[in-house]
Amino acid sequence: MKKQPKKEFLFQSKNYRWMFIGIFFIALGFLLMAGGGSDDPNVFNPEIFSSQRIRLAPTLVLIGFAIEIYAILVNPKNKQ
Repeated sequence: MKKQPKKEFLFQSKNYRWMFIGIFFIALGFLLMAGGGSDDPNVFNPEIFSSQRIRLAPTLVLIGFAIEIYAILVNPKNKQ
């Protein structure tokens, strides 16, 4: 009889935890980027150039993508 190899998932719970944290950062960044427009095209709204939309939100999105890369590359198995 051949011994069947034990089937394991590619990712463990640690990976999924980091993935959800990354998704949260990405979603928060996109929510902070939303809005700031004007319903009337003849009226300029300077709120579109706030530091929240220009600096904070894209930084959060990039941090979220970096966390996602870490979540994919981390090896959750303990080395003994």
